[in-house]
Amino acid sequence: MGTWELISATTIEKDTSFSTFDPTHKMIKIINPTHFAFLNHAVSPNDSSATRFSAGGGKYTLADSAYTENLDYFTDKAWENNKFEFVVKISGDTLIQKGVEKVDKLGIDRVIIEKYKRVKE
Repeated sequence: MGTWELISATTIEKDTSFSTFDPTHKMIKIINPTHFAFLNHAVSPNDSSATRFSAGGGKYTLADSAYTENLDYFTDKAWENNKFEFVVKISGDTLIQKGVEKVDKLGIDRVIIEKYKRVKE
């Protein structure tokens, strides 16, 4: 539980691995006892891109290292009502989650690896 800031992101599609971390944006994930939420926005106030801001969240389950997000809310409605399963590892103030991101109606089927640092209070 807590607030986490994204510090790296990698996507693996078929046999290709590439970074999807965007240093022009800042993303945090907030995890409480029953829900998760993520907020992502452009760092520059002058960014006029279509992805200036996105957010999502929903309920989750955690059993040992098996972390499952049920995405109930998202800026792009096509992603809603999907379940995403990850394996999580916490080492010190770093959280790493790896799992499959699959949305059939969008043709998305890939592995993602995200690394977060705990935000100090």
